[in-house]
Amino acid sequence: MKSIENFTDAFIAKPITVTSPLLPPLEEFIPYLEDIWKRNWLTNNGYYHQQLEKALCEYLGVKYISLFANGTLALITALQALRVTGEVITTPYSFVATTHSLCWNRIKPVFVDVEPQSLNMDPKRIVAAITPQTTAIMPVHVYGTPCKVEQIQEIADAYNLKVIYDAAHAFGVKLNGNSILNFGDLSILSFHATKIFSTIEGGAIICHDEKMKRHIDDLKNFGFRDEATVVATGINAKLNEVQSAFGLLSLTKIDNAIEHRKWVAEEYKKILRDVEGITYIDNITNVIHNYAYFPIFVDAEVYGLTRDELYFKLKESGVLSRRYFYPLISNFLPYKGLSSASKENLSVANSAADKVICLPMHASLSKEDLHKIISIIK
Repeated sequence: MKSIENFTDAFIAKPITVTSPLLPPLEEFIPYLEDIWKRNWLTNNGYYHQQLEKALCEYLGVKYISLFANGTLALITALQALRVTGEVITTPYSFVATTHSLCWNRIKPVFVDVEPQSLNMDPKRIVAAITPQTTAIMPVHVYGTPCKVEQIQEIADAYNLKVIYDAAHAFGVKLNGNSILNFGDLSILSFHATKIFSTIEGGAIICHDEKMKRHIDDLKNFGFRDEATVVATGINAKLNEVQSAFGLLSLTKIDNAIEHRKWVAEEYKKILRDVEGITYIDNITNVIHNYAYFPIFVDAEVYGLTRDELYFKLKESGVLSRRYFYPLISNFLPYKGLSSASKENLSVANSAADKVICLPMHASLSKEDLHKIISIIK
């Protein structure tokens, strides 16, 4: 049996994690719980659910938002809401839920390659991938960097396609002063514990008119319009009151958290810009960033270590980074048989999957943590 001293030492020597949840002080959350207990209403569009939707619309600068139990259910429901069928053009460089949501709707994903700098879907590749079965485009704002939304919309308009943005990384991001969530037909957020804003588990769909908001709300509640009327074959994807209250409290802390993340990013850049073989994605001047992630590219020939060697070196020193996204979605078993999943078709994405590593990025990182991480890389 381990001694208390050994247990304490092990606890103190805990690793530096790649992400860490934004946890508001427990004493500030308890009054919310007490109020929920007094109201005796735990789910089904309760008081805190409604308050969080209003607060998020105001904070994010969007007209309508529908809260969900998680981001994957939001993606699945968004496709249902727009009645998307056939084929959807998307990116292999994302979390696998992006493409899974298509398959759950019996839609065929068609992968196109990404741009080498942003790692977002390359608009120049979209037109060549369009077939008579194509009904929509599903881009991802990777690491919170905005896609080329105007070019994508021009293509969608020309071919009469819907645009659904997986904006899981893009909470609070603005392009030319406008929320990135206002582009496309729908945008989907994730409020998972690893995201900059969290409801522990959760997600949301952003839409642009009241009729669509009502339709989405029907779909996430079994299709019920009222007690005796079912208008669609919906699903149960509601966010409960405890998580809504957690989100409402967390929203009061988010600006400070993003400011700390910005400081972390600037510290990384200050040192890493002089490390040969290591590069990173720079800020875009007309974008308000949220600093959700800090990915770096490892050029093995110049740096002297491969990305994987650096990953394991960090891990051995108690620093948990992440090879994000590796493997590509297109290389997973359910998708690798698709013609669009070939490495020849996705050369940039495959190269990035072998070179990118996301360094620890969250509001709990200290200067000592950063010095340790950077010293290992240097």
